[in-house]
Amino acid sequence: MTTNDDALIAAARVSKAWPFEEARKLLKRYPDGKPGGAPVLFETGYGPSGLPHIGTFQEVLRTTLVRRAYEALTGGAPTRLVAFSDDMDGLRKVPDNVPNKGLLTAHLHEPLSRIPDPFGRFESFAHHNNAMLRDFLDRFGFDYEFVSAADRYNSGAFDEALRGVLNNFDAIMGIMLPTLREERRKTYSPILPVSPTNRQVLQVPVEVVDVAQGLIRFTDTTGEVVEQTIFGGQAKLQWKVDWAMRWVALGVDYEMCGKDLTDSVTQSGKIAQVLGGKRPEGLIYELFLDENGEKISKSKGNGLTIEQWLDYGSEESLGFYLFREPKSAKSLHVGVIPRAVDEYWQFREKLPTQPLEQQLGNPVWHLLRTNGYHGGEGEALPVTYGLLLNLVGVLGANATRAQVWSYLGNYVENADPAAHPALDALVTRALAYNRDFIAPTLIRRKPDANEALALAALDEELAATSEGATAEELQNLVYEIGKDPHYGFAGLRDWFKALYETLLGSAQGPRMGSFIALYGVANTRSLIAEALDGTEAG
Repeated sequence: MTTNDDALIAAARVSKAWPFEEARKLLKRYPDGKPGGAPVLFETGYGPSGLPHIGTFQEVLRTTLVRRAYEALTGGAPTRLVAFSDDMDGLRKVPDNVPNKGLLTAHLHEPLSRIPDPFGRFESFAHHNNAMLRDFLDRFGFDYEFVSAADRYNSGAFDEALRGVLNNFDAIMGIMLPTLREERRKTYSPILPVSPTNRQVLQVPVEVVDVAQGLIRFTDTTGEVVEQTIFGGQAKLQWKVDWAMRWVALGVDYEMCGKDLTDSVTQSGKIAQVLGGKRPEGLIYELFLDENGEKISKSKGNGLTIEQWLDYGSEESLGFYLFREPKSAKSLHVGVIPRAVDEYWQFREKLPTQPLEQQLGNPVWHLLRTNGYHGGEGEALPVTYGLLLNLVGVLGANATRAQVWSYLGNYVENADPAAHPALDALVTRALAYNRDFIAPTLIRRKPDANEALALAALDEELAATSEGATAEELQNLVYEIGKDPHYGFAGLRDWFKALYETLLGSAQGPRMGSFIALYGVANTRSLIAEALDGTEAG
């Protein structure tokens, strides 16, 4: 181990960044490493009754952040990440976003892995969604192992763990029954047999007949009393029992989940202990809210998809947004994207100048390590996304990439898209964001008398200023006019607000010196002229 490794481990052991706080739980769990040098196992779960979404991404990303933090904390102790698909679950409801809904309706309550694929591409609906999950995770470069519940149940790999459930049937019922409503207690069973008649996953009481053979007795949908083994995929477990069994069977050491599963964590932890195992360490994170502060619901359709985020912001900005404060509820809507983009680049630019202790608290340090990337940490954007959006807003809904780059030539050295690929990608996204959200809302108001005098003074100053003036020089010029008591502004904030509303059509805006430098002195004078004429700039 090198001196650098020692310094990293020492800093990681005291860092307050949440991935290290989570990783230290695993250090406490295994002070001397996992027995036999086995890798610490991280798990994420996925229910393939629908397509993977932004929640799937955030759980795998956040778990990976903890995994990499643990590796840094231990100097490279072995780890694994399992992406587990609960594809033995019965289909409870037909999703809205699939074709051939009638096909799925005819197979309600059957295991997802045994239902035909409505897309007609795979052997089952679960196989289709599992393939989408793997493509989804591969797209972002996650290092993981895919595990299918159906494969484990059908192959017999879970048989020994299922035998453990039968052995502790009464104890598990003792944990679960007090948590259920009286009506539900009458039909509850930890084991859900698959009907030999219609292949549905049944919610019926069962009686344990023979633990060694896995035999249970239950009443089928036909009214016939059936004795059937639970081994080899002929049954699955009720959710909370299934989660606990999986933890024990796979040896899961860490798994996080949303706040809505808090009770499941508690009950599954008790069941895992009954089965001879131990509940994994984990983080219970807060859920996403929409722009009105309401919980995001797939049925309401008030969420934001990962595709939508990537239409308007970068993958790194999404990771940055998800990194911050996982125990606090987060608004998830398009309005948060521009700030997330700019804050990501602010943190990325400052990373190489920070001492190690501060680097470990920098979200970018963690994000760059998720896929093993350690280079280029000091890269910077020559123009902020916010400033880019202001420029595109002035250019209008029909602005083009070429137009934007022509203006960037006023501000960026070597203004060639090939030389600035990250900025070029944001230009495309800024055009989309402006077209869909900014242009339809921009309204430039006419200045009042005092504001008109100040704008005329600004125009006069700009007339005497060269196109080569720096952003700082232009900013000072704007400041001086705003501070002049002759124009009656209560403070600089009022002056800048007037500039934003009369020139840009927005209540908020950029540093005006930077904007003028980017847009150009002559073009800014044209904006002022249009404002003073009471006309709207196009």
